[in-house]
Amino acid sequence: MSEEITQRIEQLIRSEDEVDANLYAEVSEDLEPDQLALLLESLPREARADCWAQVPVNQRVDVLVEMRTEARASLLRDFDSQALDQLISDLDAETLIELAESLPGDVVDIALARMDERQREHYERSAQYAENAIGRYVDHQLLILPQNSRVRDAVRLLRRETPLHTQHLWLVDRTGRYAGAVETHALFGQPDHLSLVELEDEEFEPLLATTSLRDASEAFEHAEVSALPVVDESNRLLGRMTQTLALELLHEHYESKLMASAGLDEEEDLFAPVMRSSRRRATWLGINLLTAFLASWAIGLFEGTLQQVVALAVLMPVVASMGGIAGSQTLTLIIRGLALGQISAANIRPLLRKELSVGGLNGVLWALVIGFVAAYWFSSPGIGLVISLAIVVNIAVAALSGVMVPVLLQRLKVDPALSGSVILTTVTDVVGFVVFLGLGSLFLT
Repeated sequence: MSEEITQRIEQLIRSEDEVDANLYAEVSEDLEPDQLALLLESLPREARADCWAQVPVNQRVDVLVEMRTEARASLLRDFDSQALDQLISDLDAETLIELAESLPGDVVDIALARMDERQREHYERSAQYAENAIGRYVDHQLLILPQNSRVRDAVRLLRRETPLHTQHLWLVDRTGRYAGAVETHALFGQPDHLSLVELEDEEFEPLLATTSLRDASEAFEHAEVSALPVVDESNRLLGRMTQTLALELLHEHYESKLMASAGLDEEEDLFAPVMRSSRRRATWLGINLLTAFLASWAIGLFEGTLQQVVALAVLMPVVASMGGIAGSQTLTLIIRGLALGQISAANIRPLLRKELSVGGLNGVLWALVIGFVAAYWFSSPGIGLVISLAIVVNIAVAALSGVMVPVLLQRLKVDPALSGSVILTTVTDVVGFVVFLGLGSLFLT
C-alpha cells in the first residue's frame, strides 16, 4: 500500500503544471477512503485542495473521517456554507462524533437536527464520554434481541441484515441492559423454539464505556472475537467495539508514542503551516533549553579555575543540545512519513523548504534568547553574538539533516528508525562545536 501511495504522490506533484482537469480523479479512482486520506495528507496544501475537488462526492465523508484531525481541518476551513451543508446532509452518529471537533458548533447542531431520533440518541450518549474513553467511539451497527427471544427470532434477524463483524448476537432485558451474547454459529441445527438464553456464551465480558482506549484495545487482544459489547455504568448496552476499531487504536497508540518522543502530536499535518509547526516545536525547544543551561551551569561552577576562553566550553552543551532536539523533531516526522509511504522524491523539496523555514524561525527566536542570556551571564556581548550565530546555523543544519538522513538511509536499505537518531546527533554535535568554536576563535581571540 505504501509503495502505491508513493507512486500516486509522484504523479500528482510532478504534473502540478500540467493542464489536465481529470488527473486527480484518475490517480485516486482506485483508492479506498483510507488510502485517499493518506494521499491527501501527503500533498502540499495547494495540491491537496486541488485533489480534494476531484474526490467523488459519495466518498468525501469517509475520506474526511480517515484523515488526521489537523489535515482534515485544513480542508474544512475552506468549505463554504453550501459545501458544509452538503457534507452534513446524511451523517450518522458515529461519523458526526469523528468530525465534530473539526466543525463549527452551529454546523454540528444542524447535523443533529437532521438525524432521526435514534441516531441523535446515539450521538448524545457517545458525546458524554471523554475523548480517551471507548464509550465515545462505539459502533451502533449490531444485532440486538430481547432476552426471551428464541432461535427462530435470531435466524429471522440474520436473514434480514448482517453487519460486518457479526460473530455474536447481543441479548438485552426490558430496560436495555446487557444480558448476554450468543455466537451465530451456535444457532445452526438448533430447534426453532429453543430459547437463546440456553445458547449463551457464559465467558463473555462486556467493556465499560469509561474504559480507556488503550485498555480497551488490550482487552480486545485477548478476547479472540470480532467484537466486544460496550455498556454504561448501569450495564445498559451502548454498542460494540469492533476488530477494525481495535486495530486502529493500537496503530494510533504506537504512532503517538513515536511522535511524543520528540514532543509532537500524532495528529500533526505533514504540511502544517510553518508558524503553527514552529510554535509547537518552540515549546519543546524551550523545555530542552532549561536542561541545556543546567548542564552549562554545572560546568560553569569551575569557571574560576579556567582561563577566559573556557566560557565557550561552558556554553558548548547549549549549542549541541538545541541542534539535537530540533533535528529529532524533524527526524521523527519524516520517519513516520516514510513508514506510511507519504514521502518520495516528488514531495521532498517542498517538505525540505517547510522544515528549513521552521528551523530558521525557531533558530532566530532561540538565538536571541540564548544570546541575551549568555551576554548577561558572562558580561560579554561578543559571546552572546557568537552563540546566537552558532544556534541559528546548527538548528538549520539539524532541520536539513532531519529530512535528508532518514531519506538517504532508506535508499541504502537501512532502517532510519533504528540508526537515524544516532547519525543526526553526530551531525548536529560536530557542526555545532565546529561553528561555535570557529566563530569564537574569530571574534573572541
